[in-house]
Amino acid sequence: MARFTFRLPDIGEGIAEAEIVAWHVAVGDRVEEDQNIADMMTDKATVEMESPVSGTVVELAGEVGDQVAIGAGLVVIETDADAGTDEVTAAPPSAEQAEVAEQYEAENPGVEEVVETPRPLDPPAAPATAETRPADAAGEGPRPVAGDGATGRPSSANGRVAHVLASPAVRARAADLGVDLAAVKTDGDRVRHADLDAYLRYGSGQGYAAPRASRARADEEVRVIGMRRRIAENMAASKRAIPHFTYVEEIDVTALEDLRADLNAQRGERPKLTMLPLMIVAICRTLPAFPMLNARYDDEAGVVTRHGRVHLGMATQTDAGLTVPVIRDAQDRNVWQLATEIGRLAAAARANRLKPDEMGGGTITLTSLGPLGGIATTPVINRPEVAIVGPNRIVERPVFRGDAIVRAKLMNLSISCDHRVVDGFDAASYVQALKRMLETPVLLFAD
Repeated sequence: MARFTFRLPDIGEGIAEAEIVAWHVAVGDRVEEDQNIADMMTDKATVEMESPVSGTVVELAGEVGDQVAIGAGLVVIETDADAGTDEVTAAPPSAEQAEVAEQYEAENPGVEEVVETPRPLDPPAAPATAETRPADAAGEGPRPVAGDGATGRPSSANGRVAHVLASPAVRARAADLGVDLAAVKTDGDRVRHADLDAYLRYGSGQGYAAPRASRARADEEVRVIGMRRRIAENMAASKRAIPHFTYVEEIDVTALEDLRADLNAQRGERPKLTMLPLMIVAICRTLPAFPMLNARYDDEAGVVTRHGRVHLGMATQTDAGLTVPVIRDAQDRNVWQLATEIGRLAAAARANRLKPDEMGGGTITLTSLGPLGGIATTPVINRPEVAIVGPNRIVERPVFRGDAIVRAKLMNLSISCDHRVVDGFDAASYVQALKRMLETPVLLFAD
């Protein structure tokens, strides 16, 4: 028997370490050649690690959430071969990677992590009975229970209340209010809304129904790993390094929404248009006059690169967290092509199937909460970009147009910028250019 050490290969340019986000094998499992054994996450993508040999797993590098350096041992497999031990699957790591690997192995000697199991919920207390209820304030002994004459409904021979008759609507309302229908007095054969109203005003003794107490829940500890860890690290680095400022303007999108409705009515087999493709066209058409916004800032080298092409990041919510796939050369696509690409990238992001070149290299980002968007947002810049644009929720309000009051669809547009690169005047001027184009949507298609 021989032991084969599968070392983490170099899975991306400039990557020094990767995070374990999933194990597909355990110690003692039999694995076959090319079988997926682990998922490793870098800053750019999640990569599947496949076993180069067949055998039995005898050691794993760590737990989900641990970082493993490039060149460090990931899995040890006992094979049937008689070859020497400690084989590797990748070219020897660079000096930098070797140093990181040595430091990793020195700092991670296989210490087990103990996670405390949350204490289960206490069982609910048994309902009070006539014998166990405390005396009332007047000292008159236990209050009568439902069915003893308090509600006018008969009790059975064993003291239990006969079935309470009520419509589903009354039952649902009583459940929402935390009212026991057996305690509601009625002159008829069933409890009605009027009886429930009377109970809420007078019969409860408080003038209202006491709200149901929320059941206590056990504390829960959630490890910050995988995508959530990357988001936390990136957002913290962005706020530490970038002096943000946000500018918000109100835009009348009535004409733009009418245009979108007309286009959708004639779309045929093409995807349905949302506001985003139209917004991207407007962004791309206005950016050439404001090159300082379509840029990336290398603060270590002290260099700002103003890009001639628009590689637009599209913030997308997934089950794992927020990710930002990139629409390449957005300036060369029409609204239908943009709608198709938005749908494709969003589906790939939610299925965790984005390729590395679909997640990096953005020059400006668009983020939208759709119908959940509030009055205004202050989006965080996707470093090393210098600007992020965020449309907010569309609302209908009356506005003055000349001497007339008309109904209009209004939307606030937010932009956050890196104040080291973009001045407030430049950001405001850019948003005003966007405003003119979105309020006169024929300009989106003008030469």
